[in-house]
Order: sequence, then structure tokens, then C-alpha cells
Amino acid sequence: MSVVAGVDFGTMSVRVSVFDNLKGRLGSGIAEYEVIRKASDNTFATQSHEAQLNALQLAISRALQSSGVDGKEIRAIAIDTTGSTIIPVGKDLQPLDDYYLWCDHRASHEASEITQAARDQNLEALAWCGDAYSSEWGFSKLLHWLRNNPDKRKDFVTAVENCDLIVATLCGITTVEDLPRSICAMGHKWMWNPKWGGFPSEEFFQSVDPLLAGIREKLGGHYQASDQIAGTLTEQWAARLGLQAGIPIPVGALDAHWDAVASHIGLGDVVNVIGTSTCIIGVSQNQTLVPGVCGVVPGSVLPEYVGIEAGLSAVGDLFDGIAQRAGMTVSNLTQGLEEYRAGQTGLLRLPWDNGDRTVLVNPNLGGVTFGWNRMHTAKDELFAAIEGTALHTRIILEHMEAHGTPVTRIINGGGIPQKNQTLNRVYANVLNKPVLVPSQDVTSLGSAIFAFVAAGDYASIQEAQNALCPSYETFLPDPQQAAIYDRLYTIFRELYFSLGSPDSTAVHIGAVLPSLRQIALDAQTQNCSVAIASD
Repeated sequence: MSVVAGVDFGTMSVRVSVFDNLKGRLGSGIAEYEVIRKASDNTFATQSHEAQLNALQLAISRALQSSGVDGKEIRAIAIDTTGSTIIPVGKDLQPLDDYYLWCDHRASHEASEITQAARDQNLEALAWCGDAYSSEWGFSKLLHWLRNNPDKRKDFVTAVENCDLIVATLCGITTVEDLPRSICAMGHKWMWNPKWGGFPSEEFFQSVDPLLAGIREKLGGHYQASDQIAGTLTEQWAARLGLQAGIPIPVGALDAHWDAVASHIGLGDVVNVIGTSTCIIGVSQNQTLVPGVCGVVPGSVLPEYVGIEAGLSAVGDLFDGIAQRAGMTVSNLTQGLEEYRAGQTGLLRLPWDNGDRTVLVNPNLGGVTFGWNRMHTAKDELFAAIEGTALHTRIILEHMEAHGTPVTRIINGGGIPQKNQTLNRVYANVLNKPVLVPSQDVTSLGSAIFAFVAAGDYASIQEAQNALCPSYETFLPDPQQAAIYDRLYTIFRELYFSLGSPDSTAVHIGAVLPSLRQIALDAQTQNCSVAIASD
């Protein structure tokens, strides 16, 4: 028996799972930590380094107890985290402040400055990350921190992604020179790419703000894919976690990318990792430019292929907001939605509540709902929001296909599809393609796959995927529902590009509300026909 631990740091909790290479998951442990918010600033979202480490210790203890495994039997441990969650650090790579969580959007002004400077200078790196730099990403947050913490600048040594800091901490790495950096995190969130020799030039960063002078040198370290070993577990952390010192730890990565690996991504597959937000992950044999996505990075998902990331900024977060306003939970509000049919609410939801991550890459957008009347319920709004996220996903997938990324299989990964069959049914009908959903929870399985490779149990990531990834449940499109969604999609697409683009040409939208009403009437008629036929 060979046993490893897979660790997945999410937005509000860490999950540790113990896996056996023959029996699969033996047990899991979860521990929560706080997302620090401010009532006066809805863009503020931070997290404590110590809270994450304490939660890791508790989650490992719970996982070992759940699995009945002695910690000394664990042969490797691997870490993924949310991204871009960044931390300014000082001497010995110790945090100078709380983490800027991925959903912290205070750096929108800095993101706009970086974007404008890159456009003015025709910076190649910007084109490869969507032609707009996001307030969610590393340089925006770093510049925001430097501007707002003048008293701490003298102690600043470098900035790190969450996945790299946790790995470095467990391995006892204390210098930038020895720091393993994930090309998954740095490629998709920091404009790093071997295509242009790493980062943009020193001159570019100084043109944005002199505070970024010398930042290229400060971001040193070893840039590697996750099939490489970052280091080994220290005696100190082995004692704290109840594990064996010296076990290997591979280079970390972002949670969505490893969820895609756990969903058995391969060439031609696109995995919608649907959680608080959605990361849409694809892989390609070629590094081909796809405008409007969050990076095209060699080795960021599967080491031998080019990883492509796109996504939606609000999905589970959007559903939670609707439920909270109704004074309910999403689980309760979802009950009964299995009876809803395409377009029956007469509502059309543009899911821009946290801005647009892909294709428009515009953080300044807000959620919009068309078609309200006084009889609409929170349940109606939730169903329209599910439809809206599916319609936005269709725009993204068609965009990726148009720029050379084949989409032969669609897989709904992440936490929400495991619990929401209505969502999977809607996605199949909106996309008019079969949607595959892993038959078992894959959270932290991606970490385990890389841990098994680090331990030497499998020769490649694909070999580990073949042995460990679960089978799928398949959701097939319904032709009648898909036809209605084709009508909705035509309206959605026109509104998406016209309302979402500041420089869009004028369009006539006077037909939108009557069309939504007619689609709702047609859906109701279709429902009546189904009911009569079944009687």
C-alpha cells in the first residue's frame, strides 16, 4: 500500500485527503479559516497566514483520523491553493501583511494603469493574458500594497503566491534564490512566460510606477511545473503535522488547474471548474494566442502541454448572494428547480456581479437582469442566474474554439456540479453538447495525483489520472430545451458585447423584453404539452 496526502486550500477552508494508490480516497479532513471583510469596502478580502497554517494542521489530523492511517505512512504531500492570492514577504520569506485573497478587488485602479501602460507600449505579454490586466492578479495587488504601506516598504523582499508560500514554509525554504515558484500561478497571474524571457522589461514596470523598480530581480526563484520536487518536509513541520520528515513535496499550483487534472482533463477537453467562481481550463499542444483569456502557459496544467485558463468571476458567489437576499440557503432555494424549463421565467441574467473575467476582461461591469415583473421570486432569479452562467460559458467556449482550441468534451468539475443536477442539465441544454460530471468528489484528488508522482508510484501525471480519476455521469441535451436556449443565446450574446463594451456600436434592444416574454410563453406552452402527454 502506498499512501499520500493531497491538500486543497479553498476560499474559506482547507481540505486534506489521504489516498491509497489502489483503494483511492481513504478519508478526509476539513478545517475552516476566516475571510476578513470590511462592511465599508466590498472590494476588501484578506486572510491570515497563521490561520491557514493552523487550519492545515487541524485538517491533516482529521484526515489521518478519518482514514485510520498513521501519519508516518504518508509518502508525499502536495499543495494547491486559490489564486491569485498574494502575499508581500520580508526577511526569511515571512509575511509582512495578511494575504490579498483572490476575490480582493481593491487594486482595480492599479490594474487599469498596468493595462494602459501595456497597451501604450504594445506589450506582448498583455495580449497573452486577455489584453487587460486584472485587479485579481499579482502585479495589481503588489502595487496597491506598495502604495498603501509606505512604512513597510523597507522590509519588502518579494511577493509570493499562496501555493508557493505554503510549500516554501513546509520545506523550510527562506530565501528568494531557493524559492520554487509555480509556473501555473506565475504564468496565468503574473505575465511570466518563457516566450518573452520571463517577465516584461524593467523599463515597462518603471513606466507604470517607480515603486516597481527592480521588481523583476525581486521575483527570483526556480520557475517549475508541478511534476518537479520543490523540497522535502522539515523536521519541525513533520512534528507539527504528525508526518514523516523528509517526504517529497512537489511544486504547488492553483486549485482550479489541479481540479481539472482530477477531472481527467486531456487534449480536446475543457473543464468548467465551478465553485465560487468558474475557472475554465483547457490544454493544447501549441501555444496559440486566445484573446481575452487568463493566460496561455506551457506546463501550467499538464506538464507537457500548454494550459489555457478562462472563466467567470461570479458563479457560486452569485448564487449565494441571491439566496442571502431571500433569507435562504442555496440548497433550499434550489429545491424545485428541477421542474423549471428553458426560458420559462422570462428573465435573462448577465452574471457580471464581480465583473467580467473572460472574454471582455472588464472588472467594472455589474450584474444585470432583464424581464422582471412583480410576481418573480428568488427561485426564478436563481434559475435565471444558472442559465446566465451557462450562456456566458457558451460565449467563452465558442471563443476558444474560434481561436484554435478544440472542444471535444465538456466536463463540469468543481464542487457545485456534484450537488446541483439542475445546473448540469441547464449547461448541457445551453451548450447543446453532452456534459460529463465526475461521479465522485475530486476535491484534493489533483493534489494527490501530483503527490503520487512525487513519491514515484506513477511515471507520469497521465498514468496517475488513468488509475485514480473517477468515471463520469453524463447529462445529455434535450433538443426542445436546446432550441429555446439557442433563441435566448442570440439575445444574450448581443447584450453581452454591446452592454459590456464601452466602445460598442449602437444596437437596437427594443425587441429584448418582448422576446423574453414570448420565450417564457412558449416554454409554458411546452410545459403544458408535456403534462398533457404524460397524463
